[in-house]
Amino acid sequence: MGRGDRKTRRGKIAKRSYGVKRPRTTKAVVPGKTAAAKPAAPKKPAPASKPAAPRPAAAPRAPAGPRKKS
Repeated sequence: MGRGDRKTRRGKIAKRSYGVKRPRTTKAVVPGKTAAAKPAAPKKPAPASKPAAPRPAAAPRAPAGPRKKS
């Protein structure tokens, strides 16, 4: 019973999940005020990215020789 056990608080934290043993905390609500919905901000277009530079050709490798026995 510990970090790997999903039924314990420690296990919930390790698995990054919630449940009876680890309830989510809620934000405090001020009575009389309602949450005003903010209008969604217009999305900006993604900046144009540069094309990737071509990779240099790899030098040919020597063939592997017989391995030494240890």
